Amino acid sequence: MVGCTALVLSVTATASAQTPSRPSSSRDLGRQVLDANDGWAAYGTGTTGGSAADAAHVYTVTTWAEFKAALAAGGSAPKIVKVKGVIDAVAEGCDAFAAPGYDFDAYLAKYSPEAWGLDSDLSAEPDDSPEGLRRASAAAQDQAIKANIPANTTIVGVGRNAGFKGVSLQIKAVDNVIVRNLAFESPIDCFPQWDPTDGAKGNWNSEYDTAVVYGSTHVWLDHNTFTDGSHPDSAAPTYFGMLYQQHDGELDIVRGADLVTASWNVFGEHDKTILIGNSDSESTAAGDRGHLRTTFHHNLFSGLVERAPRVRFGQVDSYNNHFVAGGDYSYSFGIGKESRLVAEHNAFTLPQGISAAKVLKRWNVSPLTAADNYVNGVKTDLIAVHNAEIPAETLQPDAGWTPTLRTRIDPAKAVPRIVDCGAGSGRLG
Repeated sequence: MVGCTALVLSVTATASAQTPSRPSSSRDLGRQVLDANDGWAAYGTGTTGGSAADAAHVYTVTTWAEFKAALAAGGSAPKIVKVKGVIDAVAEGCDAFAAPGYDFDAYLAKYSPEAWGLDSDLSAEPDDSPEGLRRASAAAQDQAIKANIPANTTIVGVGRNAGFKGVSLQIKAVDNVIVRNLAFESPIDCFPQWDPTDGAKGNWNSEYDTAVVYGSTHVWLDHNTFTDGSHPDSAAPTYFGMLYQQHDGELDIVRGADLVTASWNVFGEHDKTILIGNSDSESTAAGDRGHLRTTFHHNLFSGLVERAPRVRFGQVDSYNNHFVAGGDYSYSFGIGKESRLVAEHNAFTLPQGISAAKVLKRWNVSPLTAADNYVNGVKTDLIAVHNAEIPAETLQPDAGWTPTLRTRIDPAKAVPRIVDCGAGSGRLG
């Protein structure tokens, strides 16, 4: 760990020195801004968050109520919200959101495949039915755990142990937001919905992304940790023969969002991790084409099943990331409709028995660039190995664009040590 400690200090010092325009109080994380050329969020006006906040708009919060009050104060004037300790939005438990009369056992009894079948969904169920009471309970949780982030805001953790449990950050239709140095335990959906018509056997569907960037621009997420914490999918029960899924995504970038940089984060122990563009439909495609430009660099993706990320439409630059696969691994990069992914200088650590061909997953015929990537220390042509082993899903090379918004490129072989030592919350001084 001595080597890691020295490396973290070096990375932190380098980040502080790279931006000459940064305010003089550069040791204050709330005053730091995104470096010039640091990914898509640096494009155009850049991303400064609330760095220009006056003293009246700097808040230190320790409770969920204080956090939401700070966000609401001052409208879109620049603000800095410093989070001290761990804030739990569901400290009272799921029962606090349950509508009067809601009973999960009654829900299971009425909608089991044996009783209900698999041909009809539950959308027409009345308000006083088990599904209607579930909907009311879900609405109460939705209102309680979501926090709307205003424009020109920096949210930053204080010290090594700051973060949130059970919270869904909504970065929605705003510009210029920074989120740094925070540990997030993914929210659990207390009231997942059973959909008998989802797949051949039905499925449980959940809500609440840990963070969603929805129609927003210039967003920088840096040195955060996203995990399922005390509620991993591996501990979830099964009902009707299907996993009782209580998690959605860790980070979704959707509905025309644009100019996002995610750097030095840890995304760990999760299933459907990051979605860029949420639909193939023409109704959403019109707003997504030409947007969803996102950069991922120096992130650790560990123990994930899929979507790191799954991409539709966007020009996505993914470089210098470390992907560590677990036993349930499905894929890392999902190639979706009209996506233009550039994946370069990344490192993949795959356990024995998992082929490098699984790193890429073709959901749609879209070209990508994949160069100078290493799998278990060996330089690997990800497209070639995929096409050789999965010819029915042949991928085409050359995304048709070359990223220019990069501050530094580390040697791919050094990425595991650099990223594992430097990524995640609690690393910034």
